[in-house]
Amino acid sequence: MTPRERRLREQAQRHRLILTTAREMAESEGWDHVTTRRLADRIEYSQPVLYQHFKNKDAIVHAVALEGFAELAAALRTAREAAGDPQEALGAVARAYADFAERGPVLYEAMLTLDPGEDTGEDTTGAAGTPAPLADVLAEIRQAVEPVAAGRDGGLLAEVLWSAWHGLAALTRAGRLRPDPARQRLAALTDALLGPAAQPV
Repeated sequence: MTPRERRLREQAQRHRLILTTAREMAESEGWDHVTTRRLADRIEYSQPVLYQHFKNKDAIVHAVALEGFAELAAALRTAREAAGDPQEALGAVARAYADFAERGPVLYEAMLTLDPGEDTGEDTTGAAGTPAPLADVLAEIRQAVEPVAAGRDGGLLAEVLWSAWHGLAALTRAGRLRPDPARQRLAALTDALLGPAAQPV
């Protein structure tokens, strides 16, 4: 291994350690308690070394959010591809979304604070400046929606479903909704938007 290759590998390892540690700290104490000073102390690097990778805390949260969207897109893809038919696939994607938000509330919180215009120094954007991992999530939802959209705008329906799923996740986390009928709500939502009563005449 050349000195340059070794240096690049060490940089990648530091980058990964910073993000992993930030997520661990946030999961145990919340994002308000994650500061660059505390993070540098935890990983035993100086703050100047940390700033070589991220210009501030917001950039770290942004990078964590991008990871979260990539993980969510993968979870939705797995759920969709494992389903037996289009209707089942959409239900499976809805449940996978709700499960992801419930299983990782701190990560989900970081994803909600994502500023699409944040400059992390990395080329992570897709069309119209949308971060590629975020666009991948919407693409997965759209792929689940279009086979049952009955000729309607699949992209629009995907955006509406995503908005509704997020609303359900946020309200459930805030304790504003009863946790028990969560699955029934997801099914009712899908039926309301895509069921026979919602089809164009």
